Order: sequence, then C-alpha cells, then structure tokens
Amino acid sequence: MPRPAARLALAALAALTAAGCGGGGGDAGERVPDALLATVPDDRALAVTARVERVVDGDTLVARVGDDRLRVRLLGVDTPESVKPDAPVECFGPEAARRAQELLPEGSEAVLETDPGGERQDDFGRLLAYVTPAGAARSANETLLREGYADLYVYRRQDPFARVRAFRAARDDARRAGRGLWGACR
Repeated sequence: MPRPAARLALAALAALTAAGCGGGGGDAGERVPDALLATVPDDRALAVTARVERVVDGDTLVARVGDDRLRVRLLGVDTPESVKPDAPVECFGPEAARRAQELLPEGSEAVLETDPGGERQDDFGRLLAYVTPAGAARSANETLLREGYADLYVYRRQDPFARVRAFRAARDDARRAGRGLWGACR
C-alpha cells in the first residue's frame, strides 16, 4: 500500500497529466517530467507506481507513469554491459539482463522510489530509483545484488544513498558465495 506521500505524488501527477503538464522531451519521450519531480520535496522520497514497458539491460528500464514514458536507472547497482553501443558484451551481461526481465516483465507494475534527499536523476536524465515489483518484499536492485547479477554502484560517493549498507552486505554475500558473476567472471 503506498505511503501517504506516495498517494499525494500520484494524485498530483494525475492532476498535472490531466492538465497537459505531463512533461516529455528527450529521446523518444523518455525524460523524467519536471512535473513528476516537483510533486515531492527534494528531501523526501518520490514513490510512484509504474508499468514496465521494457528492460533495456540489467540496470536500466523504460517505464510508464500515467502518460509519461521515462528511462529508469536502478539505484545502487551496476550490471555488466549487454547492449552499450560500440562496446563489447561483458561477462554475465546477458544473464543480468535476462534476470532483470524476469523480475520486471513487460507490462508488470512496479513501485519506483527515489532516495530521500539523494540525486533523483543521473547525468543522462534517467530517474535513479529503487524498483520494487508489485507484491515483492525487496527491490529488484537488492535482488540483483543478492543473486550475483550486479555489483554495488555508488553514484555520488560523498553522499551515498540510504540503502548502501544493506546493498553492500547483499553484494558481499554474493561475492563470498561465488554467486552469479562472482563465480562466472574470474
């Protein structure tokens, strides 16, 4: 059940979309709308329900919030490259992308939640978010780390995200056990 702040953000987004202020621009209309980011103060987490359109690779997806399509970067994780132009496919990249597709299948619902007080977008204009599949107990971000499909990634090292300790523990456990890329890519 969404928290009161999330319900407020959803209501504000619906009102802005209905008023024609839903945002857009960027590649294929996948930029994060300013109106969406403005629904919650910078020091609070923005949490909205989205529909997954497609998984791009292990740590990036395209989702729809209302009428807006946005590109989302899973906060705190880095998976091996599998689709980067002019770059080789990295060890365990296809496996990480497949696992992300299993966790976040096309058409499914997920909650996108930004870090309270943290960066909301990366340098490419993607929403930085914890992405929790509908009905799941843990985010796809943490699951990918726990199962060895991703490494920990701290976007702003001087001000790490709120879940960094839990994510680091999940990554370290996978590494010690040799799960996923930690066993396959030595």
